[in-house]
Amino acid sequence: MADRRSSAPSAAPDLPTLGGRRSSYRERVADALRAALIAGELRPGEVYSAPTLAARFGVSATPVREAMLDLAKEGLVDTVPNKGFRVTAVSEKQLDEYTHIRSLIEIPTVVRLATTADPVSLEALRPAAREIVTAAAAGDLIAYVEADIRFHLGLLALAGNSHLVEVVGDLRKRSRLYGLNALVEAGRLEASAREHLELLDALLERDERAVRAVMTRHLGHVRGLWAAP
Repeated sequence: MADRRSSAPSAAPDLPTLGGRRSSYRERVADALRAALIAGELRPGEVYSAPTLAARFGVSATPVREAMLDLAKEGLVDTVPNKGFRVTAVSEKQLDEYTHIRSLIEIPTVVRLATTADPVSLEALRPAAREIVTAAAAGDLIAYVEADIRFHLGLLALAGNSHLVEVVGDLRKRSRLYGLNALVEAGRLEASAREHLELLDALLERDERAVRAVMTRHLGHVRGLWAAP
């Protein structure tokens, strides 16, 4: 997942940048840690020290400590004095709450885009939607999540409310998708991935009913398909 060529920020490893944004070195290390969570390489309940993680990702310990403090603010890890950081588990109740909030925000917002979004802007999201399908078919969870974040936050950005995008981005981080590995093994991830293309087509056809149906089904996967610990 990470290129271990150097520990210096000036020659940084090829760390993930989830969401495709331009990131600081500290943010890139945080993204690498999130990616390890998504891929199941860092497990809930386990304690990891900053030096151990630094060696694992081929970086120095200082940005790892800083990144882990950022993740602690997001509720993804807890600090363990004199030991490091413990990956927090997401309870069933928390997943239900996060999904409920996302549904209240994302479904009506995306439905409105069926009548307000510029078709050119919508079509510009198709490469990301295709990347999601390609990553799902290859079982590449990191690429899947990176493209998925870029697609969904890019779509919500078309509503013109940056605070809404920030809130949803935070909720997505908190509702970590531990069940993705199981979906890949069961051969079910690709079907979920294709819903992104289905959603785009419905938006371009200005079909509000179809958009609502796809969004409702898609978000339902967070609890129905992706919630397995």
